[in-house]
Amino acid sequence: MSSMKTFALCVFFTWASFCMSERVELNIRSVTSVAKTDEDFICATIDLWPSTKCDYNQCPWPKVGLLELDLKNKVFANAIKAFDPLRIRIGGSLEDQTVYKIGLVTKCPHFKNKMNVRRFGFSNGCITMERWDELNHLFNETGAKVTFSLNALRGRKLEKKNSTLWVGDWNKINAQEFMKYTISKGYKIDSYELGNELSASGVSAKVKARQYGKDMIVLSNLVKRLYANSSYQPKLLGPAGFYDQDWFNEFLQVSGPGIVHGLTHHIYNLGPGVDANLINKVQDPYFLDEIAQTFKDVSESVKLYGPWSGAWVGESGGAYNSGGKHVSNTFANGFWYLDQLGMSSTFDHKVYCRQALIGGNYGLLNTTTFAPNPDYYGALLWHRLMGTRVLQVSHDGSPYLRSYAHCSKHSKRGDITVLLINMSNSTTFIVNTRNDLNLYPSERTVRLPPREEYHLTPEDGNIQSEVVLLNDTPLKLTKSMDIPNLNPAFASPLDPIKVAPDSFVFAVLRGFDAPACSSS
Repeated sequence: MSSMKTFALCVFFTWASFCMSERVELNIRSVTSVAKTDEDFICATIDLWPSTKCDYNQCPWPKVGLLELDLKNKVFANAIKAFDPLRIRIGGSLEDQTVYKIGLVTKCPHFKNKMNVRRFGFSNGCITMERWDELNHLFNETGAKVTFSLNALRGRKLEKKNSTLWVGDWNKINAQEFMKYTISKGYKIDSYELGNELSASGVSAKVKARQYGKDMIVLSNLVKRLYANSSYQPKLLGPAGFYDQDWFNEFLQVSGPGIVHGLTHHIYNLGPGVDANLINKVQDPYFLDEIAQTFKDVSESVKLYGPWSGAWVGESGGAYNSGGKHVSNTFANGFWYLDQLGMSSTFDHKVYCRQALIGGNYGLLNTTTFAPNPDYYGALLWHRLMGTRVLQVSHDGSPYLRSYAHCSKHSKRGDITVLLINMSNSTTFIVNTRNDLNLYPSERTVRLPPREEYHLTPEDGNIQSEVVLLNDTPLKLTKSMDIPNLNPAFASPLDPIKVAPDSFVFAVLRGFDAPACSSS
């Protein structure tokens, strides 16, 4: 059956506005899944940037970096707890100039900027074991799943003056003492990562793929030895950099089977945060499609050279240099973010780490109040509704309607969840879903339970609003500073899904009878 395309136009001269609608048939291939994510696909980062980190004459990291963050803030803890669990990656640009105050390291300097140093304009910094204790108290209290990124430049030296290439073997001693302390305290680390953005040409520093692969083997042996008597063993991730096919492929070949669990790459495809065109980029489906090739290429590298590992987006903030002030903390940021969650999962990525949980102009939480920004709720709904198995979905309607489908989390009767993203500011999409196995849809749907719908829209229709509505109700913290309940609206399975302009819709279709979801 071909897609139905019916258009309607309404004009209201007294309001000087117009609206259109388009009927779309969404075809869902339900027999087999096309990819599979990790159970905890959603991830967020906590960065090391100090308050003095500034971009474009603004300083958007006011005591929200790892070393200054208020770990006793109730809203912060509740925001993490709501995911049950939230995967958190600790690291960032300054990790490769960070030491851990333990063992032979007795001095613990603070990050200082405006100094004559080579990387990022900051001096070296340090994490004390007292601060590590405080962080782990938070992680234990909130149930967070932690990735810790280690300093990969320790022991190396620059090849020559004015070079960005670091040579020599990684010195594991400081990391080893840090791990020993972590084990002795019973702190559970889900995974360790080595270095940040050192692949290929790197960002202010680089390491050759062969050397990095050898160092990853050293790290693997270290973890195996230190955790030999532990009930679990942390996974290893790398290289935490921007994708370069030759570099990534060589790294996987050198490190070899069973070493790397997650092949992590970073994405900032929107460009610099100062770009005045960001507001248009986030709603341009043709521009957003350009990153699909990277997702595909990383998956191919895994398939060809590292089938024992999986592709991860280790860090993605949309726009680099702390994000775009007039886009990133607003509803508009959800267009690219939710689209990349859908796109990356379709290309068999296991985890997607958002930069950042808090900090910059791209945090999921407000840097002043710690209250959730609109993207937080989109991430939370994804985590609660979208299962691990990814389904193929298609329509031949407008490219401004993006669509993704997964088996529902805890699917019982082949339930599926559909994510619909309307990037148009004027067209309402009237969406009918079709199971490609169901030959007689009208006879079955009368017996199905109600459809659960979660419509996310911006306050007052302004996509630059920092307030998001769920089914027309503003999402705000409760009086006890808890995350509000995210309750669905219920609709008849016989009715189409109406996707308003500038909106996102999660729809749970119970009893869809997707064979791919029968045991998920």
